[in-house]
Amino acid sequence: MDKINLVVIGAGPGGYAAAFFAADLGMNVTLVDAEKNPGGVCLYRGCIPSKALLHIAKLLNEVKEAKEWGVEFGEPKIDLDKLRDFKNKVVGKLTGGLGVLSKQRKINFIQGRASFVNSASIMVEKADGTKEEIKFDKAIIATGSVIATIPSLVVNSPRLLNSTSALDLPAIPKSLLVVGGGYIGLELGSVYAALGTKVSVVEVLDGLLPGADRDMVMFLQKKLQGSFERIMLQAKVIEIKEVEDGLAVKIESKNGSTEEIIYDYVLMSIGRKPETRGLGLENTKVMINERGWIVADETLKTSDPNIYAIGDIVGEPMLAHKASHEGRVAVESIAGHKVAFEPKAIPAVVFTDPEIAWAGMTENQAKQKGIKYEVAKFPWAASGRATTLDRSDGVTKIIVEPDTERILGVGICGPGAGELIAEGTLAIEMGANLTDLKLTIHPHPTLSETLMEAAEVFFGHCTHLYRPKKT
Repeated sequence: MDKINLVVIGAGPGGYAAAFFAADLGMNVTLVDAEKNPGGVCLYRGCIPSKALLHIAKLLNEVKEAKEWGVEFGEPKIDLDKLRDFKNKVVGKLTGGLGVLSKQRKINFIQGRASFVNSASIMVEKADGTKEEIKFDKAIIATGSVIATIPSLVVNSPRLLNSTSALDLPAIPKSLLVVGGGYIGLELGSVYAALGTKVSVVEVLDGLLPGADRDMVMFLQKKLQGSFERIMLQAKVIEIKEVEDGLAVKIESKNGSTEEIIYDYVLMSIGRKPETRGLGLENTKVMINERGWIVADETLKTSDPNIYAIGDIVGEPMLAHKASHEGRVAVESIAGHKVAFEPKAIPAVVFTDPEIAWAGMTENQAKQKGIKYEVAKFPWAASGRATTLDRSDGVTKIIVEPDTERILGVGICGPGAGELIAEGTLAIEMGANLTDLKLTIHPHPTLSETLMEAAEVFFGHCTHLYRPKKT
């Protein structure tokens, strides 16, 4: 059998994972992306640079907190140029490394933009202005998503930031308004607050982080109320205009009253959306649904048998790790393996302070679906390790199917929650029950113990928390 000629359009975490895996399986792979190396939005303008800056923010916050522990440092001096250099070096190192891995796998990486000529070939407009038509046996679309905007609020001003321009740290403004209380806005707002900016947030719904468990969010919201200037819920921006000393923002509150406030900068952070224009999908059999997402089955195959689609372009959750796993499933399907993308849990992490992470079913989802459940919670105020960190503002929460004691969902709020959630994700995937988690010996003193102790709470015999089982 001849080698499969595979074309992957888009070299983000989904696209490059798919391309690398396909090359490992012996396929002839062409990978097309607008950047000079693989990485996509995640590495160039998203996950990686934002986490580099959040690491710095964490350090600055801990320096302030150290006064309470008897250690005091001088006022930090912030060199924006060096901050940018650090962030850019992180991005350069990782994307450059992916470029090397691509060459080692003998992948034909083309810097350019691709569009379908038909269901068997693409036209690539290269970075040097030339064009090349490439025929394929199979193709994977991994073009990701783009920043969503509110057209009526867009003004032509360098003071209006989005999630990309905010990462470039154009300045440390005296004041910043974040429009949108989702994870991207709160993460970036936390960075600027740590650097000394007075940050405010406006969110149209009645709570921050819509979709996240309220037991988790309440700890974060309380912390942000101390570090942010103002949090405006059930409010919306109805107008932004440039004035001499900043951006004048008109905000409408729940009761209909309006106020106009001038901010140095405004960060528009209302999410991301799929973008299929320019791909030439009209020349194929690929179908797009009413929300703009490409329709794909459990193997990630579209309605065109030669074309697969993965990542943000096929729907929520728009997460890098979800795209990577979908990429591997698509490649296995192309290779003829019997496979399907059907995870029981996809972890999500908000890298604020405290971090919030969850996997599987939330309590709200269980209620909405009418599923019988019980909750087992272990407050971090009872954790020895959390106390040594002076961080009792956290909780570990498990959603349980009471009859079988099977774990349906896990939520964690606190420092390092993103590192801890993988254990909960594995427990859900493996069909573990609370006895499995309770009997797994966890090292002491660690934050990972909170998962074990939350399981013990369910049975009413948690060592570090007296909460008898209700009969």
